[in-house]
Amino acid sequence: MITRTAVITGAAGGLGQATARRLLAGGFDIVAVTRDAPSAVATRQTLAAEARGRTVHALHADLVDRDAVQALVAQLRATVGHVDVLVNNAGAAFAGYVETADGIERTHALNHMAPFHLTHLLLDDGLFAADARIINISSDLVTRGRLDPSEPDVAGISWRNRFSQLTVYGTAKLANLLATTALADRLPAGMNAYSANPGVIRTAFNTKAGGLLKFVSSVSGIMAQAPDKAARTPVSLATAGTPPTPNGGYFTKGAAAIPPTTTHDADLATTVYERTARALGLNARPTAASRHSPPYDQ
Repeated sequence: MITRTAVITGAAGGLGQATARRLLAGGFDIVAVTRDAPSAVATRQTLAAEARGRTVHALHADLVDRDAVQALVAQLRATVGHVDVLVNNAGAAFAGYVETADGIERTHALNHMAPFHLTHLLLDDGLFAADARIINISSDLVTRGRLDPSEPDVAGISWRNRFSQLTVYGTAKLANLLATTALADRLPAGMNAYSANPGVIRTAFNTKAGGLLKFVSSVSGIMAQAPDKAARTPVSLATAGTPPTPNGGYFTKGAAAIPPTTTHDADLATTVYERTARALGLNARPTAASRHSPPYDQ
């Protein structure tokens, strides 16, 4: 029997660790990815205590650093022979404008560029199983996202002099959702990509973010879910016996849903996908199907 392996980024706590626990219980071996070495050690110890015969690996990478993403792929190649599920969960809503060493606004670097980069390097390396599922964690705040349809700024540098924490975070998540939609048309037959919105969660994510998001989270906290409950959407996408449909779709509360109107623009999705690939120095993957329309009803 071939062991199924799931890679979860941002697994040091909150939604990422809850997702890892549920996937362990579902029979997966786990590669938990955290930001630094101490958190990787602690995360492995925590998850291994609940592994019940499964294998737990823990790797670390600061995903806003493009070189670190490449190094992570090399570590994954050396650690596991295949990846059945990738959950791109790592994210943050930074309170102010900072560019990374690669010249990317860091909210976009972590929430959009890093999952796109990691996914495509794994594809190029042939590390994905033939029926792999790629699950990108989305957010309610995609409704706050703003992208110019004619010149979408996938790197976030246009926010340098007009930074708004909620809007910038929403824009990064919107770009990621659009790119996920476009990716689904470009995957080999048998693979699937999804956007999973876990809803509002009771974690340290919002309080650590500071700024307006910390205030908003204190107001909306009464509606927040525990991480274990919020994990049901990404976990259901990962574990369903038959791949959920639609491929490239947006899922919340464990089911397919219609995302914000902005994401219904197939041309914008293609443009965001191609610009992101170019910004990362990657070759855009050709479409594998002729659908050329969003994976949901208009």
